[in-house]
Amino acid sequence: MLTKAPRGTKDILPQDVYKWKYVEELFAEICGRFNYKEIRTPTFEHTELFARGVGETTDIVNKEMYTFEDKGGRSITLKPEGTAPVVRALIENNIYAQQQPSKFFYAIPAFRYEKPQAGRQREFHQFGIEAFGSGDPAMDAEVIALAVSFLDELGITGLKLHINSVGCPECRQTYNKALREYLEPKLPYLCSDCKVRFEKNPMRVLDCKVDGSKLSDAPIMLDYLCGGCRSHFERLQEYLKVLDIDYEIDPKIVRGLDYYTKTAFEIISINENSQGTVCGGGRYDGLVKECGGPDMPGIGFGLGIERLLNLMEAYDAKIPDPPKLDVYIAPVGEDGKKAALSMLYALRDIGISAECDYLGRSIKAQMKYADKLDAKYVIVIGDDEIRNNMAEAKKMSDGSTVSVTLDKSGIKSIEDMLGGSPND
Repeated sequence: MLTKAPRGTKDILPQDVYKWKYVEELFAEICGRFNYKEIRTPTFEHTELFARGVGETTDIVNKEMYTFEDKGGRSITLKPEGTAPVVRALIENNIYAQQQPSKFFYAIPAFRYEKPQAGRQREFHQFGIEAFGSGDPAMDAEVIALAVSFLDELGITGLKLHINSVGCPECRQTYNKALREYLEPKLPYLCSDCKVRFEKNPMRVLDCKVDGSKLSDAPIMLDYLCGGCRSHFERLQEYLKVLDIDYEIDPKIVRGLDYYTKTAFEIISINENSQGTVCGGGRYDGLVKECGGPDMPGIGFGLGIERLLNLMEAYDAKIPDPPKLDVYIAPVGEDGKKAALSMLYALRDIGISAECDYLGRSIKAQMKYADKLDAKYVIVIGDDEIRNNMAEAKKMSDGSTVSVTLDKSGIKSIEDMLGGSPND
């Protein structure tokens, strides 16, 4: 139907947009404090980028991507996540050759074909940060601290930080051998996806939505870490303690993407009305090289905006009210309309929000409309006001009035009445 949005998509209406703008602006402001710069990548990329970057054994690549062939016969995919496109931009624009580290943030729409549910749509929106060029666990702590700071400033409580290490390619070989030995007797009882993962990336079996919960006694990566990975994980914990960030070691965290190495983390809500992972991320030291760039470490996180807003509602976190309309001008008659339009645009030109009637409403109806718009002041302009070059600005909160002229001095009076122009 032309009048129904595609399944898994949702309109963001004006009464909700201010909430989105609030969290977007706060996220950008906090990223600025941490010296992360905004990056904007295309909505679609070559499919191979996600197949190589995200991983062929992931549900995202196997089941959830919106992939199509363009008119030139190229396989194109709407981006299902934000990290791989930023890595591609890093390589294509030679950012890796500049002074490091390189630190980016973004707010993007992303697309995955999955069953729509609360806080999860087929077109969804995501905050993310990516930091390249440093393998220091202090950078891992910074990425986590940024997420924690953002959620704290939103007024969300009752969150838990879970951390794990998923090792590096070297120590993971030993772990994968032990994990395959554990999984092999269970292979006939695993889902078809896990049988493929068993060969290509057995750790992904532990993250399976079908079988993962049945494997609670599986070997854990923490017992197989090499010396370097173990030291990295221990130092991360020391830095988190320095930053006074509480955490819990959770060996079950694998994360759903193939590119993770060493640190993996999730911030989890324990609110009964909005449980689940709020923010997740980790280190991906081999991803830049895998995508055709130099051997360069990286770390980041992703945070779903829809889920975040649902969480704020569940925790009753305060969102500032949207700004009110400064002035509503109610014209009476054609001459009043011309005078109202002149004042309307003069106010808008100096940064004052203003509106007037375009439907020929009665004064009574206009006053109701101004009240619905939550206008701070209403000014009625008719023949008497034009004749006297004077009108009354009514303050809607208490009914008091102030006389203003219908000329430049009157505009200045209104500006002063509102506390100065926003453009000052």
